[in-house]
Amino acid sequence: MIKNSVMTVQIKYFASLRDRLGRAEDRFSVAETTTVAEIWAGLWPETPLPPNTLAAVNMEYASLEQTVRDGDEVAFFPPVTGG
Repeated sequence: MIKNSVMTVQIKYFASLRDRLGRAEDRFSVAETTTVAEIWAGLWPETPLPPNTLAAVNMEYASLEQTVRDGDEVAFFPPVTGG
């Protein structure tokens, strides 16, 4: 069996990131061994990831170095503050 080297992940943006980018989500095809940071760079090559942006993979906090798998959901959101 030949292994497919392209995966599709769902990307979600929240709060001010959603407003800034003008959309709530994307679907993105990536190669195997793609990290969360590489997903952002691939989708938004002209827009650096804002400082302190948080990421989640499948609704669990993730580092920007975490690799994704086919079908994963990756979310980007600004840090949450409260009082």
